Amino acid sequence: MAIATGAFLNAIGILLGAMMGLALQKPLSPQMQLLFRNWLGVATIFIALWLIWLNVGGTFLNCVKQIGIALVAVIVGNLLGKLLRLQKISNRVGHRAAIVVGDAQKKSIQNPADGFNACAILFCAAPLGIVGAIVDGLSGFFWLLAVKALMDGFAMMSFVKMFRWPAAMSAFPVLFIFGAITFACRFSVKPFLDAHNLTNSVCAAAGFVSLSIAVAIFGTRKVELANYLPALAVAPLLTWLLK
Repeated sequence: MAIATGAFLNAIGILLGAMMGLALQKPLSPQMQLLFRNWLGVATIFIALWLIWLNVGGTFLNCVKQIGIALVAVIVGNLLGKLLRLQKISNRVGHRAAIVVGDAQKKSIQNPADGFNACAILFCAAPLGIVGAIVDGLSGFFWLLAVKALMDGFAMMSFVKMFRWPAAMSAFPVLFIFGAITFACRFSVKPFLDAHNLTNSVCAAAGFVSLSIAVAIFGTRKVELANYLPALAVAPLLTWLLK
């Protein structure tokens, strides 16, 4: 599989969403939006469980141990994320974008540059993108970013109606940033993790983090997704300590 496939798919999803948004005369009905969100949530759960399945193996006891380590890593990672205030940082980053989008909904004329900046911030700061780029770099599993491509493409259908075609140019910073994360993980982090048999633990923890993203998609409860990111660093450390 080519390097940075996920980042490329994410960018393509944004561009296709922009094309569909410009082509459609009317926005999708609330029923269609709900149906799409539900199917997206189901797809996220399936892909997250698939990722966990691919990275947990061996004897039954070994599988239980690996799953336990991944779950503990998610719990500890969430605590670290709260101590580091990662969600609050993420909220501050997205606050400006939310203001721009809110103002655009009230005005008849929008600044295209503002639309580009708002979309770039929203798409690049998404925790799913960061997790997906890391997993793509470590294992070539690009499906998390494929899900994000659908999410961003769906959002772009609305953004492009407010900001017109310049908003679609946010696909390029998405490609650059997530591609850079993927390349860094593939050539800098992966050799070290592979040498110590720690790669699977990172990907398994990423699978559980992705399940929390599915909860957020369904809207059943508020999930502070950014706080779970440290779990990807905690998982290999716990695995190494418990060898």
